[in-house]
Amino acid sequence: MIDGIAWLAAPRAIAYGGYSVVLARGLDAGELASRLAGAVYGPPRTVLPLGELTSRELIEALDEGYGDHPGEAGLRLFEDGEWAVAVMYGLWQGEFETLVPVSRGGAHVFHLEFEEENGKPVPPQFAYFHDERVMCSFNLHLDHSWGYDGVSGEPEVAGPVQELLTAAGLPDENLPGSDAHRTSLEVLERHFGLSLPRTRILDEALPAVVLETA
Repeated sequence: MIDGIAWLAAPRAIAYGGYSVVLARGLDAGELASRLAGAVYGPPRTVLPLGELTSRELIEALDEGYGDHPGEAGLRLFEDGEWAVAVMYGLWQGEFETLVPVSRGGAHVFHLEFEEENGKPVPPQFAYFHDERVMCSFNLHLDHSWGYDGVSGEPEVAGPVQELLTAAGLPDENLPGSDAHRTSLEVLERHFGLSLPRTRILDEALPAVVLETA
């Protein structure tokens, strides 16, 4: 994967409403989907395969199967080298209690999320979980109005990330949120080696599932 993750800072980078992407090392795509199903709020969920779908096709399938405002989260999944990736669609906002358990058994799990159309507005978020611990998390706008007070997590991981953000000139109260968003993504991309294949995600058909109420 060579595209990095900074492209997520573009408006509606993946779909209307923002983005929610999980990258995992130490899990295959099927296990990642199963663990995400177990992390949804409310009643138990099952993983319902829908075949290989493009982004648009999954959105249409959710609309047709679950109404104009689907209450079920859909995932498109793939593997690339040592990484498994899940891209979320439908009503993923607020669906997950915490992704900490997804990292059990030594998995490395990275979550990038931005509720772009939330009117509050909500800043983009990053979190890194490993072995059921929060290793590093912060809001990518580094906006004090949203309670940003440095990078949270295990000091040996969060500390270097904070240093890199500071070296990149963040936080900067005079910097637009979109610029802070992109700069933060660039720091994470370089430091953790994170990348997402933009064309593959936006244009190609990928295995798709719905996390459906059991």
